[in-house]
Amino acid sequence: MKHFVYILTFLIGTLGFGQNEALFEQANDLYNKGDFEQAISKYEAIIDAGEHSAAVYFNLGNAHYKLNHIAPSIYYYEKALRLSPNDKEIQNNIAFARNMTIDAIEKVPEIGFSKFTKNVTNWLTFDGWAKLSVVLMLLFIAFYLLFYFNSGSTKKRMAFVAAMSFLILAFGSVALAFNNYNLVQNDRPAIVFAKESQVKSEPNLRSTESFKLHEGTKVQILDTVNNWKKIKLADGKTGWIPTDAIKAI
Repeated sequence: MKHFVYILTFLIGTLGFGQNEALFEQANDLYNKGDFEQAISKYEAIIDAGEHSAAVYFNLGNAHYKLNHIAPSIYYYEKALRLSPNDKEIQNNIAFARNMTIDAIEKVPEIGFSKFTKNVTNWLTFDGWAKLSVVLMLLFIAFYLLFYFNSGSTKKRMAFVAAMSFLILAFGSVALAFNNYNLVQNDRPAIVFAKESQVKSEPNLRSTESFKLHEGTKVQILDTVNNWKKIKLADGKTGWIPTDAIKAI
């Protein structure tokens, strides 16, 4: 695992930015001196001030990792990864942190059309697909006008084919935009913070135990009933866990 701290560049235009920059520098200095507890306190102060960045979350993850805090380190690496999903250092460090977890959960591989659709949907964000659909609609209008006002049969046919193609692509982009939105809305990950927690078959203490989970395991929140969360594991297992045993990302 590479032991370094991101250098966060703040734009010093307001007092808030100046204070966050000072806190970040202080936190980095404490981290480099090995005072990880105090460094964590400083990084958390930056977040409490409203600054949310991959660098701050990444450094928090590093500090917790140094202290062998399994769940917090994974939690903050996950937060950093959501803001910077292609960052190799975050990906590498979260892999090290996950190696400290107890639960061995095999992810169910996605196959076929479902996998293809999800991969295509994730090429762009909801906003990206929406903007692309607007551009494609404008192209449709432009080529339809060419078709309408052109008298040559060949050019008219080509303009019509192009217009219909852009129209189909525009509708496709709209569909992918809403699919992306649904994927994001249904993606409710959380990290188990309890050292060990029983996952029940129903949302009450009297129900039977389905399985146990340990700190650092990532789950998906499906539902909430009182003080219970219905969760799903990467291998497809579901159950109910006390709300205070997990922390949503």
